[in-house]
Amino acid sequence: MNPTASPGTAPFWPAPAKLNLFLHITGRRPDGYHLLQTVFQFLDHGDTLEFQMRDDNLITLAGNHVDIPAAEDLIYRAALLLQQWTGIRRGADIRLQKRLPIGGGLGGGSSDAATTLVALNHYWNAGLSIPELSKLGLTLGADVPVFILGRAAWAEGVGEQLTPIDPPELWYVVARPRISIPTAEIFAAGDLTRNTPAITIRDFLEGAGVNDCEPVVRRLYPEVAQLIDWLGKRAPSRLTGTGVCVFATCSEEAPTRKIMAELPDQWPGFVARGVNRSPLVDRLKLETGLLECEGARAKAATEA
Repeated sequence: MNPTASPGTAPFWPAPAKLNLFLHITGRRPDGYHLLQTVFQFLDHGDTLEFQMRDDNLITLAGNHVDIPAAEDLIYRAALLLQQWTGIRRGADIRLQKRLPIGGGLGGGSSDAATTLVALNHYWNAGLSIPELSKLGLTLGADVPVFILGRAAWAEGVGEQLTPIDPPELWYVVARPRISIPTAEIFAAGDLTRNTPAITIRDFLEGAGVNDCEPVVRRLYPEVAQLIDWLGKRAPSRLTGTGVCVFATCSEEAPTRKIMAELPDQWPGFVARGVNRSPLVDRLKLETGLLECEGARAKAATEA
């Protein structure tokens, strides 16, 4: 990537998508933020990032994502935040392979930021624990901590109060119309339900839960309503977050593949499985295990 980069770092860290399996808005704080209940579950599908360490303190970005000013790019902001918080004087060349749609309700930007914090904390030997990284990530966005913690979670508050949960790991067809939906527009809508009674985790696991944003999105964006209705004729379907993506749920892989094969070209989509442990957790464990193996080999060589 760059002549000042140090060799030897492993590539390809996952930044998985998430689904909001339901989304209730239970109130509103005086500062305008909405109180909610939701369940975050990861998908075995998402973006990937590659990190190459630098001996200087520069942070560079490359890849196939849309050009975004550095001040607004969550990957750059995450790397800079970790630098400033820890006083690290190293840099990184970061390459993103963008697979998740921007503004799709799949958490792509938050996931990219979380993966950046976890990977650079490791490579820079910054020494922050996962809970410490989670608190740091919260300053970048309410969804970032769940990606750092790496467990499917029941979320309350503004999404930052997380309780691990193990919903069924089902199969999904995830699709979207070729539009974008500003989250602020949905939360500002006058007809948005803001007083849904709170439910319990048991209620959810027994089948309770809807997406309170879906009626508003249906009214404002008929393209989304059309997609929900099309998928809903084939499997239970729901908007994720404030959209624009919609997911259809199946218990087995084969029906999702059939739905995907029938999906009209006007709606890009993919098939994925829900997972309760993020692929990022396994990637960090792999990296740590590689270092432990290298250390053991070095010790054995010294003692030989």
